[in-house]
Amino acid sequence: MSARCEVLVASMHDLRHFGTLLRGVNFVDFATMMITNGGLTVYVEESSLVAAAAYVPAEIFDEFTYSPPIKSPSASPTPPGPSQTEEATVLEFPLHTLIDSLSIFSTGSAPSISEGRAQNRRWVRDREHGGDDDVPRGRIDAYFGATAGKTVGMRLSYAGKGHPLSLLIAEGSAEPDAKFEVTTYTVDAQPDVSFDIEETLLQLILKSSWLRDALSEIDPSCEKITLMGSPPEQSELARRPRATAAAPVFRIQAQGVFGSTEMDYPNDREVLETVHCTKPVSFSYRVAHIARAQRALQNSSKTSLRIGTDGTMNMQFLVSSPLARGGTSEAFISFRVNHIYQYLNTIDSFYGFSVPPS
Repeated sequence: MSARCEVLVASMHDLRHFGTLLRGVNFVDFATMMITNGGLTVYVEESSLVAAAAYVPAEIFDEFTYSPPIKSPSASPTPPGPSQTEEATVLEFPLHTLIDSLSIFSTGSAPSISEGRAQNRRWVRDREHGGDDDVPRGRIDAYFGATAGKTVGMRLSYAGKGHPLSLLIAEGSAEPDAKFEVTTYTVDAQPDVSFDIEETLLQLILKSSWLRDALSEIDPSCEKITLMGSPPEQSELARRPRATAAAPVFRIQAQGVFGSTEMDYPNDREVLETVHCTKPVSFSYRVAHIARAQRALQNSSKTSLRIGTDGTMNMQFLVSSPLARGGTSEAFISFRVNHIYQYLNTIDSFYGFSVPPS
């Protein structure tokens, strides 16, 4: 029997960083995975209201090999170009199942940068012939070399359309402790994870801890949160003597049954690293939708927040991961949230009417 050529082979000595990125978008049952030479993108969407994507760069893996399946040649005499033969591989899979498999031996948080550097092990080929249930060696079944310290490593592989995601887990041993196969499904088109930067009205970059602390102050009874921004020059003008109403460069306002809460952010680089606002902005969002991003926010160091002309909000969270060979790699988790009138229009479209925009 000929060896099966795998589309993806990816391994890492400590799977907690990979698990952290997947848990950041774990709020629906199924996810779409896009595989490219640059890494993995795991995309989820909830009723066209909230969408999220975890961008997992290839460099955070100790081994990452992508061999896209070659398309059948067309009837045209013109040979296919690189874009026709090496495009992304897209598949759908049950996200909860993969995360549960990753968590079977480890449910802790990702280690610190220094800890991650100290622990390094690689997948090595088995020196003995396989058993009856084995597939060709060096493809699905591979083993870890022994290493100091206790970490949980993984090897993820995918053989192409119709095949499952195969996952090998090793907990501080020279051989895999568990093997999982996660069912995959065919996807007709790639999901749209883009955000039109040209239509941005407000952009902020700040420490995630500032935003995390602000959202933690919101009363649980609140159902709506309003984000407001003003051009920095208007904010500075309002600080002058005789100014009657201060215009904060950024304000978070939450309204609930028992009252409202307001949190203002000054135009200070110690608080807001970057501020770009072309005109006054005010859009409201459902707290339940923003809450989907709490886990990603918790594990990130910086947050980029953008609001477009149509009120769509994009939050991008920077998550740093230590590399086995030293240094760090920057992964991202991105969320796209519709503002509250987009949400109502989505619901009301079933009844034949819509709510006018704010």
